[in-house]
Amino acid sequence: MAPSIWQLLIVLVIVLLLFGTKRLRNIGGDLGGAIRGFRSSMKGQATPEEPDSEKLTGENSTTSKSEAHAEEKDKTAAS
Repeated sequence: MAPSIWQLLIVLVIVLLLFGTKRLRNIGGDLGGAIRGFRSSMKGQATPEEPDSEKLTGENSTTSKSEAHAEEKDKTAAS
């Protein structure tokens, strides 16, 4: 037995009264950000290719960003 439109509206009014519109807007924004982050991480796992920024800079796939950053730091410290 599915709820009718009137039952859904009553539940919506009760939720608005309990939480308020500002809090619900924040929850909605947080939920949307979490879903976007999840989708982008799933895209990153699905494609094993290098991101475009690494292709443009010429870094190879075996060097991680942290290793490249550490090497640059060592070079500037040695100068």
